[in-house]
Amino acid sequence: MARGTRVPYLVSGTNEYGSSNLGRGSAAVALRFARKLLREGYMDVRVCTPRGRVLQPDELDELKPQKESDMAKGQQRGNREAKKPKKEKAKVIAAAPSRKEAVWQPDFGPAKKAGN
Repeated sequence: MARGTRVPYLVSGTNEYGSSNLGRGSAAVALRFARKLLREGYMDVRVCTPRGRVLQPDELDELKPQKESDMAKGQQRGNREAKKPKKEKAKVIAAAPSRKEAVWQPDFGPAKKAGN
């Protein structure tokens, strides 16, 4: 393997001749190889994920890509962080009368007519 090549999934297993440790580039390929080792009689088959989690044979199904329809709407994640909730705004209806309080205006008494 070329130096500097990153292999995110490590599949390992042991048989009567020794142990096998092979890197795989994707979850699907790692899953396929791990199942092949199990069929061939390997023991202690494990898959190490890019985040360092070690999966036992009974956990290998976690590598299967989930379809979006299988997940509930709330469990689906976008590729961005969770959005900040929007601030609630009071709805303004144009036809509704204003709710502002009437402003007091001074009363100057009866208006005087010019020329009296």
